Amino acid sequence: MRNYLSEMLKRKDLLLYLVKSGLKAENRNSYLGYFWWLLDPLLNVVVYYFLVVVILGRGGEDYAVFLVIGLVSWRWINTTINTSAKSITKYSSIINQVNLPKSIFPLSFSITQLFNFVFGLVVIGIFLAVFQVMPGWQIVYLPIIIIVQLLFLIAISLFLAYVTVFVRDIDNVLTHIVRVFFYASPIIWEGGRLPPEYGFIVDVNPIAIIVNSYRDILMYQTSPDFMGLLIIGIASLVFGIYMIYHYSRNEHKIIKAL
Repeated sequence: MRNYLSEMLKRKDLLLYLVKSGLKAENRNSYLGYFWWLLDPLLNVVVYYFLVVVILGRGGEDYAVFLVIGLVSWRWINTTINTSAKSITKYSSIINQVNLPKSIFPLSFSITQLFNFVFGLVVIGIFLAVFQVMPGWQIVYLPIIIIVQLLFLIAISLFLAYVTVFVRDIDNVLTHIVRVFFYASPIIWEGGRLPPEYGFIVDVNPIAIIVNSYRDILMYQTSPDFMGLLIIGIASLVFGIYMIYHYSRNEHKIIKAL
């Protein structure tokens, strides 16, 4: 395990290169280029706002701000899960030629999407200014929530990237699983609107805890759910360390499967 971590540190230049190339590749052939990092979450908000408010006649006060926070934080989750699952198989040609830690690849995809999320925060800031929603001093907790979400996504990325190497069909099923979590989390709806017998979905759902924590500090001027964030952070850290240990013991199996 120690040797494996040492090897990962030696390959930090590769990690940096993968992150940079991932950022460039996302909008390489688009006319607007990096402007899509701002435009994409904005268009998402417009679509769901039209669906919920105009067509369904729902949504309350400051719903646009509520919606943009949910969609931007969800976008980080969604893109990280979908891209990191294929992170090792995507670079199979390199992996078969060079001996390097395979966990670097899902790790790089998680960090790449973190940079995209930062641009999403700019969109959130614009909505807060336009709708005159002023965060309180609780905004100082923002880095803590981001770190917890990053640990959560790294742990998931390491797991999915490893499993996808051996079970390629997981990539096809993953889209439907992610969609279930989207509708089971308060991304476009408020958790309090669920019937009491289904309230546990929000209480134990890590995605719901993270998304609501962003809203607490940005919209409602209250402290986030520290206990929920602590449990998610510790569980993600432990599971992430276990997955790196698992990689260090089973990387030869990855090479054979590729």
